[in-house]
Amino acid sequence: MRILIAEDDPMIGGSLVRGLTDEGYSVDWVRDGERADLALQDQRNDFQIALLDWGLPSKSGIEVLRSLRMRGDNIPVLILTARDALADRVEGLDLGADDFLIKPFELLELKARIRALARRHVGRLEPRLKTHSLELDPSTRSVYRKGRSIRLTAREYALLHALMVRPHNILSRAQLEARIYGWTDAIESNAIEFLLHGLRQKIGSELIENVRGLGWRIASDS
Repeated sequence: MRILIAEDDPMIGGSLVRGLTDEGYSVDWVRDGERADLALQDQRNDFQIALLDWGLPSKSGIEVLRSLRMRGDNIPVLILTARDALADRVEGLDLGADDFLIKPFELLELKARIRALARRHVGRLEPRLKTHSLELDPSTRSVYRKGRSIRLTAREYALLHALMVRPHNILSRAQLEARIYGWTDAIESNAIEFLLHGLRQKIGSELIENVRGLGWRIASDS
């Protein structure tokens, strides 16, 4: 899952990037509302959730939210704010915010709210992804092979999730990098191959097919 963070406080923004990246999310961070608006308008970014600070410079998080909804974008938006007045929450909800989190907050709660927003957005309580022998549960970030639990690193999980969301599609290296890494991540030329090697060792090499010259996909194991 790719997340946009719009937060001008360097300490908060940095801790959010570290915490969510460690969880396996692809995270991009901007520090003002104008950049947030531009990033969300660029369809190549393919964000699944936006975390918008209310008090952003140049354009507030609420203004960014208003622009999003006016152009018909229904991406889930969580507003981060130090404001706790009822009138502020009502204004944000009326403009299309999906959730609020009052500062200061615990990262554990933020992660739970992100998972809840993701479940609501896809319209299923437990959006499990399955093949004949693999099962991935995004609500608990668990992976099973024929009923046996498999422990993956955060990025191995993100890679497998990207492949299983589109099980019949071939994903190129660039497409996988976009789903796993943020803008500022230093990506080695063989990073995807390295992750694939580790993932194949854990789930079975036959379950990920390399389509020469094009990319990779989940193999049919029925």
